[in-house]
Amino acid sequence: MKHDLFLPLTALPPLKGNKFYFHEIINYKMVDVNYGEVGIITGVNDTTSQALFEVEQNGIEILIPMNDDFIKEVNRETQTITVETPDGLIEMYLTE
Repeated sequence: MKHDLFLPLTALPPLKGNKFYFHEIINYKMVDVNYGEVGIITGVNDTTSQALFEVEQNGIEILIPMNDDFIKEVNRETQTITVETPDGLIEMYLTE
């Protein structure tokens, strides 16, 4: 039998701690411990070897690797993900 099977999102078990479903974090705010507010998560690119957060700041797309070492906290109450990225990663997207 070759059929697709889809589950409603409500059937997924809740995740805790720093684990999350990609659909869950859309529109979360991203904050870097050194840089400050990075922007709003608009999507996840999982077509690369490393999944990437797609974050928008004032119309500019910033790609942040979805690396367990970078993710410091996922706060579902405030809808904020706190990361610690390497120096210069965020600024690379914002300087002309």
